[in-house]
Amino acid sequence: MSRPPRARASVLDAFESLLIDDGERAATMDAAARAAGVSKGGLLYHFASKDALEQALLDRLSALVDADVAAMATAPDGPVAFFLRTSVMDGDPLDRALIAASRLAQGGHAGATEGLRQVRSRWEEALRPHVRDETALALVLLVSDGLYFNNALTVAGATGPVPRGPALDALVTLVESAVR
Repeated sequence: MSRPPRARASVLDAFESLLIDDGERAATMDAAARAAGVSKGGLLYHFASKDALEQALLDRLSALVDADVAAMATAPDGPVAFFLRTSVMDGDPLDRALIAASRLAQGGHAGATEGLRQVRSRWEEALRPHVRDETALALVLLVSDGLYFNNALTVAGATGPVPRGPALDALVTLVESAVR
């Protein structure tokens, strides 16, 4: 009897949520199976080991970054504006995969650390042709990092120091004028 096609994604989603909500140590195979509502055998059918589950998460991140870089290249406002605007987290799949991979990296997972370096490198490559030099590229990346970090300061429904609407528009305009 074949496994439901959604089971694999459900296990991966559950593992990702465990990493985000509870950290790397709590994201066990048993916990992922329980959270996904599958048996341990069902989990093992799709992921023979925790290493395989972790690799699937990193593969998901890579595919999401592929889509992000493609969207960046065709963004009507240009790659820099797109990149900065999407640095304000909204809980989309890319945000979730980045946070989950960061949790793995914080736990000492070398593959996750390298995967995150590759993400950064791919974003740099996509942005580099649209800024005047390496210092301008660093400015775009650091503003993005700050926007992303400040999202973490938002707790219990209280808005953190993340610009939105006209304030974000003004920040994007300022950064773009500085990097051209």
